[in-house]
Amino acid sequence: MTKFDGKSCLITGAASGLGRGTAHAVAAKGASLILTDIDAEGLRRTAEELRAAGATVRVAEALDVSDHTAVVALAAKVHDEIGSVDIVMNVAGIATWGTVDRLTHDQWRRTIDIDLMGPIHVIEEFLPPMIEAGRGGHLVNVSSAAGLFGLPWHAPYSASKFGLRGVSEVLRFDLRRHGIGVSLVCPGAMSTPMVNRVDIAGVDREAEAVQRGLKLFLRHAVTAEQAAKSIVRGVERNRYLIYTSQDIRIGHWAQRYFPPAYNLAMRGLNWGMQRYVDKPGVLRDR
Repeated sequence: MTKFDGKSCLITGAASGLGRGTAHAVAAKGASLILTDIDAEGLRRTAEELRAAGATVRVAEALDVSDHTAVVALAAKVHDEIGSVDIVMNVAGIATWGTVDRLTHDQWRRTIDIDLMGPIHVIEEFLPPMIEAGRGGHLVNVSSAAGLFGLPWHAPYSASKFGLRGVSEVLRFDLRRHGIGVSLVCPGAMSTPMVNRVDIAGVDREAEAVQRGLKLFLRHAVTAEQAAKSIVRGVERNRYLIYTSQDIRIGHWAQRYFPPAYNLAMRGLNWGMQRYVDKPGVLRDR
């Protein structure tokens, strides 16, 4: 069992969405918080909300997790003021979709830098002191359903999320002898601000067909607060794989034990996505 009460917990991406929801859920369990996000104003609001609710926010500092120098500076500040943290939660991320003929190099690079190298920067700076402290601890990496499945148009996002899954798979065994647990979170559809910020290469997001697709997506989405509760419950039970919705749990089971169903589902999703692209006004000129 991993207990939050009395522990220090670092959460990235805490300004909104799943990061903010997780911060509130962890604070409710009695943990003190170290928060960060690239959105300085959103981070300030989250920290104020938490403090008003009686939570202990020890550090709230805006930074870009893809900036290694900034993460090094944050780690130095935290370790100087607080010492090693007990729980590290890599939540920050972006989403980029698109077909390979429309994705730009910058879109590939930015997604990998934030969604994969960002968590690696945090792991580099915060896990060795956790090991040295000898108190055990827990590492939480938020991957995605796109870190399990070959979802259409998700190549850059899946590259980073499959990569984070690989890092986590290694560390769950490497860190065991230090008493440090590892959890890999694989959310499905979530109703968070990131839905409105998904970068879809070559697609006009305001097109009627795209807006209909987004509304359909949100009908099946869980809230950030519901997902955060699933994460906290999974960490408390020291689970490696944490699902935030049953559809992803069932899909992962089918992928492993009934591959033909998985193959049909992915082909169907690809066909469905292509139908949206083929509608007038969806694709922008390159």
